[in-house]
This record gives sequence, C-alpha cells and structure tokens, in this order.
Amino acid sequence: MAPRFELRTRTTAIPWVLGAALLLSSCASQKPVAPTLSPAEARARIDRSLPERLADRAGWVNDLYAAFTALALPPSRENVCAVVAVTAQESGFRVDPVVPDLAAIAWREIDRRAAHAGIPAGLVHEVLKLNSPTGQSYGERIDHARTEKELSDIFEDFTGSLPLGRTLFASWNPIRTRGPMQVNVAFAEQFAARHPYPYPIQVSIDEELFSRRGSLYFGTAHLLAYTAPYDRFLYRFADFNAGRYASRNAAFQHALSAAAGMPVTADGALLPHEGQAQAGATELAVRSLAARLGLDDEAIHTALEQGRSPDFEHTAVYRGVFRLAEQAAGHPPARAAIPQITLEGPKIERHLTTEWYARRVDGRFNACLAR
Repeated sequence: MAPRFELRTRTTAIPWVLGAALLLSSCASQKPVAPTLSPAEARARIDRSLPERLADRAGWVNDLYAAFTALALPPSRENVCAVVAVTAQESGFRVDPVVPDLAAIAWREIDRRAAHAGIPAGLVHEVLKLNSPTGQSYGERIDHARTEKELSDIFEDFTGSLPLGRTLFASWNPIRTRGPMQVNVAFAEQFAARHPYPYPIQVSIDEELFSRRGSLYFGTAHLLAYTAPYDRFLYRFADFNAGRYASRNAAFQHALSAAAGMPVTADGALLPHEGQAQAGATELAVRSLAARLGLDDEAIHTALEQGRSPDFEHTAVYRGVFRLAEQAAGHPPARAAIPQITLEGPKIERHLTTEWYARRVDGRFNACLAR
C-alpha cells in the first residue's frame, strides 16, 4: 500500500506524513481476514478435500458441512483437512468398518474384565450361552461379529435383557470409541450435556456415534472446538488421541522437569487416575517448587485439577513453572509437546504410541492440503 500525497508547505505536510505513517503501520499490523465462504463454496472445498473414490460422496459432504455449521467453526482448508485426516486414519471413511479377528479380541476383553471384577471366566462364558433375542446365543453372536456396531448391539441386548445383565455387566461394552472418527463415548456424552445435539436422537448419544453424522459432529468438536496454545495441527492430532490439552500439559511437564531439576514423564496427565489417593510424580515435582512459587500444596493441587481445561494456563502454577523453566534454560520453553504415551486397548496388538498416531495423521493432513 503506497498512499500518494502532494507536499505543499512544511506546515501542511506534517498531518499528511503522520497520516501516511499511521496508515502504513495499520496495514502492517493487521492480519488478512479469510473471506467468508458461501454454503456452496464451503461444500465445494469439503468435496475437494475428500478421497477421490468415496461411496456416497454427497452424504459425506453434507454431514461434514453440517458439523462445521452446527459447531460454528470456519470450514477453512486447514480445519477441513484436519477432520479428513483423522477420519482417514481412524476408519478409511468407512462408517462401520470390519475389524479383523473381532471375536477373538472380544473374548479376550471379556475374560480380562471378568478377572478384574473377580468373576470366574467360566461363569461368564456359561451365562453367554443363553439365547439372545435373535434366537442365537450371545456367545454365538460374539463369534460371528464382524463390526463394532454388531458387537456393541450384542452387549446392549445382553445387559438389557437378562436380570443379572445390568448388575454384573454394566459398562462392560468394550466398544468405547465409535464411528468413522472413533469418538470416545465419554467425551460425546459430556459434550452433549453442555451443547445441544443438532440431530434427533433415535436411541442414545452412544448409538448416535455409530452414525456418520454423529461421529463427524462429535469428532469435529473433539478435534477443533477448543482453544489451545498450539502453532501446529500436529498437537491437536495428539490431543485427539490422548485427550484435550494433553500436548499443552506435556509441554508443562517438560518445563516442570527443567525448573525442578528432576525427571517428569511428559504424558500429559497432571494428576493420577481416579481412585489413586497419593499425589503423582507431576504434583510432587510442583510441590518441590512450592516455596519459589509462593504456593501451598492445596493451591497446587487445585491448579492441577484444571489440567483438562483452558483455565490451567491462567493459574499461578502454570505461569510460575514456565517462568522458572525459562530462567533455568535461558530461553522460553515450548508451549506444546507430543505426549509420550504407549497406546493400549483391545484392538491394539503392536507397539504404538501417541507420537506415532499424531505424525501419521499429520502426514495425511499435509497430503490433503496439497491436493
């Protein structure tokens, strides 16, 4: 931008010079605003970002566009490609994908849960020989299950039909992530409690996750509908796998290790799992800095309880630890880091990590942007 003006006298030129300087400064400081897309343009962008060969392409476009609209998220190239990348990684754009060796996986998980609950596996297997509403026994249906939806339906029938079902097997359904984006059931239920679900609920939020529209809606919310101090989508992909703010928390743990001079595992979990009464390694490391932070144990614990919230960044613990880490390192620490987590679950049979997952999705994301 180069404004033209005519220099007439020394006195009259001063306002022009000041005005030009202010105009140039304004142009330099303002970030370009992305143009608002019309519905047709947004749908076209989504369509271009999808895989070339895709059954019911129009349906995928409509459900993705509806998710962005309902969540009031801009369908930018980056946002659209982020959702596309996660969906491709999780399911290859299959609404109810076939899971290899699903029956064997299910039986192993049943035996594991029985052992954890102190119930003899033989007793569980005998109960599952009872006939289900389809005429087959529950065990026979498990043996023939090929998709997560089929297996989930078996468990729902079982817990709902038998007198002991709810008592012995409440929450035993092993399918806790569902649909083409493999959204966690607990997240969807919590999000739906705070935000109105935009579609009619046929059975339950749990069941909606098996639908394309439900999985895309809650998956897009999990991935994008929160603010975080990230300069790359890579960290959102890690959060999708490890939980919201896990990458921010892992960076905090790195800073904490530098400030306290002791190793702290950067797994993104600031407090131990529920039910564990003793303070975890992260909390103990922060307590070692209590005097320098000017905080007591109660204040430290209260701050760490905000670990799954944006509010944690505004606590004295977060700010103080990063201040001490910068003093120790001589430079500002990173505000995001991939959590160091080994993935576990009934369907995981090889060594996988959150870093592997995040970088795999990031590769798909960059390929989508290049299309």
